[in-house]
Amino acid sequence: MTGAAKFVMIAGVIIFVIGFIMQFVNLGRLPGDVIIKKGNTTFYFPIVTSIVISIVLSAIFYFIGRLR
Repeated sequence: MTGAAKFVMIAGVIIFVIGFIMQFVNLGRLPGDVIIKKGNTTFYFPIVTSIVISIVLSAIFYFIGRLR
């Protein structure tokens, strides 16, 4: 199996697992997220959710880098 095929398979499994977990975790409505509703229009900017995801991913990649 080539490196590219292996990468695509691993990426697919990771996306599947993240999608499965997101069904049970209510991430995206944290205090600090901006929600503006006017008439029929809703603007949603998940600033705090983005920061939390960034911190978690940074920690994961830091520990993966330390293992190599």
